[in-house]
Amino acid sequence: MTQTLDVAIVGAGFSGLYMLHKARGLGLSARVFEAGSSVGGTWYWNRYPGARVDVESHEYSYSFSAELEQEWKWSERYAAQPELLRYLNHVADRFDLRSGIQLDTRVTAATFDETANRWTVTTDKGDRVSARYCVMATGCLSAPKKVDIPGADTFKGEVYNTSSWPEGGVDFRGKRVGIIGTGSSAVQTITQIAPDVGSLHIFQRTPSYSIPAHNGPANPETKQAWLANREANRRAERENPIGMVAAVVSDKMALETPAEERNRVYEDRWAKGGFAIGGAFADMLILKEANDTFVDFIADKVRAVVKDPVTADLLIPKTYPVGSKRICVDTGYFEVFNRDNVKLVDISQTPITVTPKGVKVGDNEYAFDSLIFALGFDAMTGALSKIDIRGRGGETLKDKWHGGPRTYLGLMVAGFPNMFVVTGPGSPSVLSNMVVSIEQHIDWISDCIAAMGQRQMDAIDATPAAEEGWVAHVNEVANMTLYPQASSWYIGANVPGKPRVFMPYPGGVGVYRQLCDDVAAKGYEGFVMSSSAQR
Repeated sequence: MTQTLDVAIVGAGFSGLYMLHKARGLGLSARVFEAGSSVGGTWYWNRYPGARVDVESHEYSYSFSAELEQEWKWSERYAAQPELLRYLNHVADRFDLRSGIQLDTRVTAATFDETANRWTVTTDKGDRVSARYCVMATGCLSAPKKVDIPGADTFKGEVYNTSSWPEGGVDFRGKRVGIIGTGSSAVQTITQIAPDVGSLHIFQRTPSYSIPAHNGPANPETKQAWLANREANRRAERENPIGMVAAVVSDKMALETPAEERNRVYEDRWAKGGFAIGGAFADMLILKEANDTFVDFIADKVRAVVKDPVTADLLIPKTYPVGSKRICVDTGYFEVFNRDNVKLVDISQTPITVTPKGVKVGDNEYAFDSLIFALGFDAMTGALSKIDIRGRGGETLKDKWHGGPRTYLGLMVAGFPNMFVVTGPGSPSVLSNMVVSIEQHIDWISDCIAAMGQRQMDAIDATPAAEEGWVAHVNEVANMTLYPQASSWYIGANVPGKPRVFMPYPGGVGVYRQLCDDVAAKGYEGFVMSSSAQR
């Protein structure tokens, strides 16, 4: 039996919950399909030790409800995964969303019916749903990268992945542990487990830039000050290039600032913690010479902390500009390498193999009781590629994107009418405070659906020309920055065979918002609306 809906929503994280809330506000029938056993999305699946947000808690939260902001009290400056999961469960209860969410259900296919202008969505539980609109709230970091290391399935000890950590946690006390990877998930895991393990070997191919969070208990005065200027603060977030008031971007240029003053600026922002330092100067991600001043500053910080000069040198990135890959935000990461039970193993020049006993690097074999894979994600497109999505003429999204993702505004894909992608390729997405970008997308999608109803239209599609123009614009802006100089997951470089295309829009949250608003104000310029009743 086919269930009929106005809106089918895939995913029950920040995006899916807010989309359900907005759809109900429009008087539409909507249902969320979620593969996990709880709401939470990223914060349900990523429960590895030390998992926490890298944006200040009060900014990494919904802004649509003043009452919600007033009543929820964050316990830490940077909330940990359990607290974020509690927050999203509170939101689901607070706004009575659970009745519209189907858990433990993975969407397997979505096919557009050109005659009816509807999507047929099917799940692994046998559901068949006919929906006018399909909203892909699948998340940007929700498709774990496959373990592609030779021998990975031969290890006889305990194996863990940061992206699918056991709900009950793991006791590593006294054990010999190896971890492969040094991205954000690894950095957070390492700092959490290092004091407890018997020994910890960290296998690093490419070092990450990491900056201190200076995390601690949430300051009640900070919350009071935030709420006292709530509207102004939220407006500032929406206009800020990365969607954070805490990361105000300076209009000063690093290369035009005397060295002594420049270092003082870096020191002040370093002391504040988090992404504040990323906005120290306006030219840091534009000019390599400016970026180098920040690279040198961070290198000095690492050398000042890590006692062994050889280890310190290995921990300092030398092959890409700072900020061109996702910067990690840590709590005592570099200090870990001063521990007697921690060893850094450089695998940049030597391939590794997993053996029944542990890990082999060249002629050296390391024996472990437990092995952790922290290999990251097939970012931004991975979750969508797992669904058999077919648009006009039966074209699959996988075929459409064979040379890299193509969207209009990061919101829609030409040839796939009525399908909206939340924080998809071609939008600020992972270069921003995700909650700010999520709310902007959901608000825009909701307004678009409302406009469709007012015009008595039942299909909207991006034009190929608009899509082509937007892709060109994203590439043009990206090429004005240092982002393309790194082999990062921003361009799909971490996944073998994935097309190398810079995926997020680097023009800034405020600029992007205005572009989207202008498109809507011009009668949804670049889109074509139609009605099956007019045929």
